[in-house]
Amino acid sequence: MDSTGLIYHPDYLLHDTGGYHPESPLRLKAISSRLEETGLMKRLTGVRPGPPRPDLSDWIAQVHQPGHLSRLEHLRPETGIAHIDADTLMSSESYRAALLAVEGMLTAADGILAGRFKNAFCAVRPPGHHAESNRAMGFCLLNNVAIAARYLQRRHGLKKIMIVDWDVHHGNGTQHIFEEDPTVFYFSIHQFPLYPGTGRADEHGRGAGEGYTLNCPLSPGKGDDEYMAVFEKSLRPAVEAFRPDFILISAGFDAHRDDPLANMRVTEDGFGEMTRMVNDWARVHCQGRVLSCLEGGYNLDALARSVERHLNVYLSGDF
Repeated sequence: MDSTGLIYHPDYLLHDTGGYHPESPLRLKAISSRLEETGLMKRLTGVRPGPPRPDLSDWIAQVHQPGHLSRLEHLRPETGIAHIDADTLMSSESYRAALLAVEGMLTAADGILAGRFKNAFCAVRPPGHHAESNRAMGFCLLNNVAIAARYLQRRHGLKKIMIVDWDVHHGNGTQHIFEEDPTVFYFSIHQFPLYPGTGRADEHGRGAGEGYTLNCPLSPGKGDDEYMAVFEKSLRPAVEAFRPDFILISAGFDAHRDDPLANMRVTEDGFGEMTRMVNDWARVHCQGRVLSCLEGGYNLDALARSVERHLNVYLSGDF
């Protein structure tokens, strides 16, 4: 129970996005190499998710509309690369990789609740937080974190799930799926304006979900100090009021100062501090249950260093 899970499958590398796409297999290779070089890999509980469980499509259907999965399967090319849109691509193995990414999240959730490890990081691809209930977009095919949230509720009986999204891009898909749901609190800190153009401060849920979405958009150039101020002044009170049973993190590392797709100034120390704060709140409110899922991060060295720091905090509670 004192260990940290690392969920990974080599077939995540088979999601082929072409030679120049920023969301490439090199991202996971860079993370693995860094964890091996630093010796951190030996301290983690490695988990290779099995083949997609027989009822996986039923869990996906908890957040994605009927037909979304079949459309993805239909779009899967036999050879080469198919474009869903200008940014979102599929190769022959992308559909299976997307299913395995979801399977990895559910396996990690099971492991935490069974006491196999105290927390976990899912090094998966394709990422997920832009995928809406009926639309793949922004490099994302299936919304891994959203599916895990519903799984925690309907398979494990947890009532309140908090999603903390620190990817530099707003998670429009996750917000879209849960914006009318008071049982899932969605928080996002992100650069604005930036793709996909959503995530204004006045977007705070609808209907029964009013007040259960908290967007904290920041202008370009903000770094560790500004992020810590938002976590302390905005996110902490939200966690204390909501009192989640489990915290999921959409862990994008593209707010790093070296990332090529955005203009923020966060360092790996900043990501470590964000992790520490979430861990501390999880220990108070939900027995330390935290599960993070890789989203963005496109400078390979910065990504690898940031994930290393994230996992060191998971293991020790500090850094």
